[in-house]
This record gives sequence, C-alpha cells and structure tokens, in this order.
Amino acid sequence: MTITKEQVMAALSTVMDPELHKDLVTLNMIKDVTITNSVDLSVTVELTTPACPLSAEIEADVNKALKAIEGVGVVSVKMTAKVVEATKIGGDKDLIPTIKNTILVGSGKGGVGKSTISVNLAISLANSGAKVGLMDADIYGPSLNVMMGMKDTKVMTKDGKTMIPLERYGCKFISIGSLVDEGQALIWRGPILEGVLTQFLKDVDWGELDYLIIDLPPGTGDVQLSLAQKIKATGAVVVSTPQDLALADVKRSKDMFDKVKVPILGVVENMSYFLCPSCGERTEIFSTGGAERIAKTYGLDFLGALPLDVEIREGGDLGVPIATEEGPMTDTFLEISKILAGKISMLNYKQAEQEKKETFSVKL
Repeated sequence: MTITKEQVMAALSTVMDPELHKDLVTLNMIKDVTITNSVDLSVTVELTTPACPLSAEIEADVNKALKAIEGVGVVSVKMTAKVVEATKIGGDKDLIPTIKNTILVGSGKGGVGKSTISVNLAISLANSGAKVGLMDADIYGPSLNVMMGMKDTKVMTKDGKTMIPLERYGCKFISIGSLVDEGQALIWRGPILEGVLTQFLKDVDWGELDYLIIDLPPGTGDVQLSLAQKIKATGAVVVSTPQDLALADVKRSKDMFDKVKVPILGVVENMSYFLCPSCGERTEIFSTGGAERIAKTYGLDFLGALPLDVEIREGGDLGVPIATEEGPMTDTFLEISKILAGKISMLNYKQAEQEKKETFSVKL
C-alpha cells in the first residue's frame, strides 16, 4: 500500500486553524509533505507567527489527522513560522518598509508601567523566535536604555548618518537616552521632536523585523499623532491600571487611536494587585479588574493582567527585565505576547481578505 500526497492533503484539509477558522490547506500553511517507505509521513506546518498561542493544539490536530490515514506508518510533524506582514493602514507614508508589523504601546496617563510592558513584551516575542525591535518614542522621559541594561552605551553610526541600533536580549532598540548624556534636559519644541522621531524610523538600520514595538510617551499629544501620520501602524496596545482615574484615560486613548485609524489590539491591566513576597497575601491596592471591564464596555480585547511585583520593578531598574528570567511573571508576559501575536495574525488575515474582495469587486 502506498499513501499519496492527495490523501495527506485531504486529511490536513480537515484541520482548522482555531483563530482564523479555516483549514490549514486553504490557508497555505502546509509547506512540505514527504512520503518515505510508501507509508511514513513528514509534514511541515508554517504558522503565521513563532509566538502562536495555539501552536501545540494545531500540532496535535495535525498528528491526529495524519495518523487517521489508513495504513500510515511513522508520522513526523515539523512546526515552523513566518510572520505575516500587515496590510499597512493608517498614515500616508511607510518610512520603515523592512518591518512587517508595528505595534504602538500607549497609555492615557503616566505612571502605569507602559515602558515595562513594552520591554517585556518585546523580549517575550524575541524569546519565541521572532525578529523584534524596540523604539523609545518618549523623548522627554526616555527609559528603555536603562531597562535594557545599556544606559552607558551610546549609539554609533555606520556612515555618519545611519544609526546602528543597540542590541540586547534578542531585541534591537533605540532611545534618545542612548544619544544624549544621562540627566540632560531636552527642551525641544514640536518640530524638533518630529525630526527625532523621523530619524528613529528612517535613519536607523533596523533591518528586517517581524515586530517593532514603539513605546509612546503618556497622553494623547503631538508625538502620538505625528507617529500615526508617519507610519502605517499594525495596531496599538493600551496599558492601564485598574482604578477609575486611569480607566478614564483608556477612553481618551481609544478615541485618539480611532481618530488616526489605528486598530486597538487590546488592553493590558498593570498593577492589578500586589502579591506579598513574604506571606503570599494578595492585596488589591488600586482595585482590580477595572481595565478588563472598560475593555468590554468599549468592545476591546483584554490581553491580560499583571501584578504590582517587586521583581518586575527591580528587573527594570537593574537592566535585567523579568522576561529574561524564569518564573511565573515571565510566563505571564510570554502568554500575553502570544495572545498579542495571535491577534496581529488574525487582523492581518482579515485585512488581506478584505483587500482581495475589494480588488475582485473593482475587476468586476
């Protein structure tokens, strides 16, 4: 008995992607089928992101479908990934064509841990196997160079103009803190700020990246609007703490991203509770669950909650972010990053499908 490729593809056409709700064959996710000894199968499945939250589930379903083929012998499934490029909406330019997806991380107010979220999400995505960049757009209050453990390292240029981003923990990153002296006050007006942001985009040798995470300054001012006009962002993540005062700022962030036509990928609740490192008692200092409730109110996805944790704070201060270590908080960041990557893949797929429909309608 000899198993044919047609039989294999027919079996795999019954395996559905749990998020995209289409089968793997239709989604062109089956990249290689090898049949040896007439009955032994080797199949390669290409996911839309190495941080796919449902990778294990898809792999199990593929194994099950292949082993159901009558007379099959040894089954081997290889899981690979290739991040899908966003249909670049928003903005009227594309200053960073080698970057597939750009994620803006913002908050309506300061002090909610937005930079901490940005750094640890970037490292978590890199740990999953993605090519990741991190850009500090908070020109007046830069912190990423400190949090990435390179506060004394300055950015170099390769031709007197093109900046070479710093690299650590698997991420390329750029911050104004790596260009000026520590503690130097930057008294710059809007046009200068806009020029710096433009340089960070088009004059940095980012190379090919799957994801560029941009840590925005707090609020809804010039920097946010300027970036939205300069790039074609994939989407935004809104960070909030649970108390009512912060939640009002979620609404302002939503309104801003809606106006500049940047989809909101989800909301993260930071400082959701405090877990005492000595006794393990949980204390809800700022209340809890508020960000999840406000997300539901405005029809936004909730990506996850993070506690007020001493180790997270210490990691940022010491330049060793928690996502570089092992432990429950690292696992939480990894889970949020996978959910985020999955939502980006879904958004890109839906936008590509919509483009196909529109192109088809024009041809008709």
